[in-house]
Amino acid sequence: MCCRRFSSGFTTSGLFDTLRCFRGSSGYSSASSTGRTSWSSAPRKERRPLFPARIHSKALNLRPSVIRSLHPTLQSCSCRATHSDAKLRDPFTLAQKDLTSLYDDIKKELFVAKTELKYLCDYYFDGRGKAIRPIIVVLMARAMNIHSNRAGDLLPGQRTIAMISEMIHTASLVHDDVIDRSDERRGKRSINDVWGEKKAILAGDFILSAATMALARIGNSTVVKVLSHVIEDLVRGEFMQLGSKENEDERFKHYLEKTYKKTASLMAHSCKAVSILVNSDPEVHEIAYQYGKNVGIAFQLVDDVLDFTSGAEQLGKPAAVDLKLGLATGPVLFACQQFPELHAMIMRRFSSKGDVDRAWQYVLQSDGVQQTTYLARRYCEEAIRQISRLQPSPERDALIRLTEIVLSRDK
Repeated sequence: MCCRRFSSGFTTSGLFDTLRCFRGSSGYSSASSTGRTSWSSAPRKERRPLFPARIHSKALNLRPSVIRSLHPTLQSCSCRATHSDAKLRDPFTLAQKDLTSLYDDIKKELFVAKTELKYLCDYYFDGRGKAIRPIIVVLMARAMNIHSNRAGDLLPGQRTIAMISEMIHTASLVHDDVIDRSDERRGKRSINDVWGEKKAILAGDFILSAATMALARIGNSTVVKVLSHVIEDLVRGEFMQLGSKENEDERFKHYLEKTYKKTASLMAHSCKAVSILVNSDPEVHEIAYQYGKNVGIAFQLVDDVLDFTSGAEQLGKPAAVDLKLGLATGPVLFACQQFPELHAMIMRRFSSKGDVDRAWQYVLQSDGVQQTTYLARRYCEEAIRQISRLQPSPERDALIRLTEIVLSRDK
């Protein structure tokens, strides 16, 4: 597969705009056009395509009106050659040693004398989550240590950052469930459904306070500054989710920026933080940041796709929840180009009778799911390009493999 790379200066919306510019470009070669298969999490002896071949051509069939915005420079790169001979390692196996006692250590951070509050705080730290954030942080830390000519073992501060990333994420879930009035999370009743909204908000606040105390103990002011951006982005992202944009161009930018702030910012800044502890080179910090950012956006894009393609039992939460909350995610925004009727529904946040069912049908009849999946794949390719700049190591290769897992997951 011929890789193309984006200049390091592209913005959150830039990749989406650039994706639209590939139509008719002779320099781009997709997996389907070359006869080769794309990345997947299948065994390396026989890789299967992640998406049907037809998606690649249709994903580029987009309105010219949406193209006019940012046009990052495309350059050739040798991402494929960088890691083609490497035996990609299983990220979960490599990170397992460092994460064995992760949840127990988090519970120690959340120690409080009041029994009920402690039970609320421990409720989601039962090991049933995907733990994708601490896995990424641990692997990035080890890869950075090796790249910086140190031993691969984690520094205490790096492990603390992995723990903090899971604590901040979980606190945001607790607050999200209150805002969305969700009654299910990770296959069981949500905290707000069991104990009520007031106690759920307090539990989320307490988890955040414990995370900030752990962050302060690291003793590195730069790391504190970097991770403080995450809390700000989470709040700003939540506010962005409450609104929408009339203009189609602005709507996509709004969606991708919100996706970055609510999901990718935590991964990006956590990766950058562990690199700061072992390397003083800003360019190396940027590699870590860009990997986390691109994987994080891809992760959420796939999550938005799963809302239309997976059942509630697989997801561990109700399906079609985004539409019911009035949210227009990637599949809907792409579908709107084929079914303009969706525009009015988006603006009224699917509040009229029958809107959710009609929007659901429009998405399934359109290429919205396929185009969103394809966009996620493009972000993963950029993540691979970034991480491939580090010195070879099992952890670096595991981070490459992780992009496959992000794209092929079904829950």
